[in-house]
Amino acid sequence: MAERVRVKALNPPGHVRAPWYLRGKVGVIERPLGAFANPEQLAYGLPAEEKPLYRVRFTMAEVWGDRAETPDDTLDAELYGHWLERLDAHAP
Repeated sequence: MAERVRVKALNPPGHVRAPWYLRGKVGVIERPLGAFANPEQLAYGLPAEEKPLYRVRFTMAEVWGDRAETPDDTLDAELYGHWLERLDAHAP
């Protein structure tokens, strides 16, 4: 069973790597992609610690709600682990 995650609904200042339209949305980890230097730190010329990067799959129904033309279609996004909250398998 794929691991369910929620994109954190944060609004920090500056350069961030989580699209607005995915914040607060629930998806499943499609696969891990490895660890990479944090681009949110690199954007400011700061030393960047490595962060895990994941490909996360969302349904159009989750992203766009009732406005989704094809609710079962999916969108994949590459998101760093510090933007993801792991959900219990039974969480809504």
